[in-house]
Amino acid sequence: MSGNDTKRPTAEELEIIDLSDMASPPCAMPPIEPLAGQSTDKSKVMSTVPIGILVSSDRAFAGTYEDKGGPGIEAYLNEVLQTPWHQVKRIVPDDRATLAAAMIEMADKERCPLILTTGGTGPAPRDVTPEATMDVCDRLLPGFGELMRTASLKEVPTAILSRQLAGTRGASLIINLPGKPSAIATCLDAVFAAVPYCIDLIGGARLDTNPAKCVAFRPKA
Repeated sequence: MSGNDTKRPTAEELEIIDLSDMASPPCAMPPIEPLAGQSTDKSKVMSTVPIGILVSSDRAFAGTYEDKGGPGIEAYLNEVLQTPWHQVKRIVPDDRATLAAAMIEMADKERCPLILTTGGTGPAPRDVTPEATMDVCDRLLPGFGELMRTASLKEVPTAILSRQLAGTRGASLIINLPGKPSAIATCLDAVFAAVPYCIDLIGGARLDTNPAKCVAFRPKA
């Protein structure tokens, strides 16, 4: 949970499975996916900023449903970011421990300054993404969820059912998003101007935006 004096939990402290020690982990990390048209040369991929895209969906994990949330996030980032980046993506079931393990690995091992989750933020029993996020974060940032719900409420009355939140783990900013691509864009449009500076403050890799899409706020020196 959040707090200034609280040491952030590790996977072991949370009694979360260590995916790297399993012969066939339930949500094995696929190879890092470069952007369309981007070189697959490993040295060039390593020079780009890793961004985590974490999909929470029992059906998508089982292969019975085509994930649309992950591609929706990728499309948005392709438009809004000028900084070269590559995605570190996972599709996992709606399971609190598995989600937390994936977030920990993206933050602590992959060093993603930004981790965007999609799905699992509603009131249904299997919607546990916010709980997993709280499990791994040092601090919560309530303003993100408040503003995203406010923006979404202008489009759909069911936005009040969303429990999405955001928080930090080390130098990583984690933001929960809905599963629908149009809703993802609505939420990110509402908060993304604050994202680069937030990552600056926690010591993450610098992200610069395309000013035609989003003017990031950074205080003048």
